[in-house]
Amino acid sequence: MVGHTAGLHHFQIRKRIFEKREKYPSSSKVKRYMDKVVFVMGAFGPIMTIPQLYEIWIKKNAAGVSAISWGSYLIIAIFWLFYGIVHKEKPLIFMYILWIIFDIFIVAGTIIYG
Repeated sequence: MVGHTAGLHHFQIRKRIFEKREKYPSSSKVKRYMDKVVFVMGAFGPIMTIPQLYEIWIKKNAAGVSAISWGSYLIIAIFWLFYGIVHKEKPLIFMYILWIIFDIFIVAGTIIYG
């Protein structure tokens, strides 16, 4: 694990312990519940950017919104999406597709209306 940060590796720790994979769906009710909830929470973050999108695209006001920051978030989301695809993590794929879509709209809006 030298060279890997805990943040980038945390999704695979459970799968890779002793090279044994846990059966899916899990026999644990808590894990089954969390497997379902993670999709809802994965959508919740991007949905929280809707007020920002409303301000930019409906009110045509991008004052105070940084295209550089949101562009950086877009690049990070693209890397996380590839990570999710490589590791076949559906919650990550779902969440970061939403982030990428919303980030693109925000970056485009800040360029157009900024």
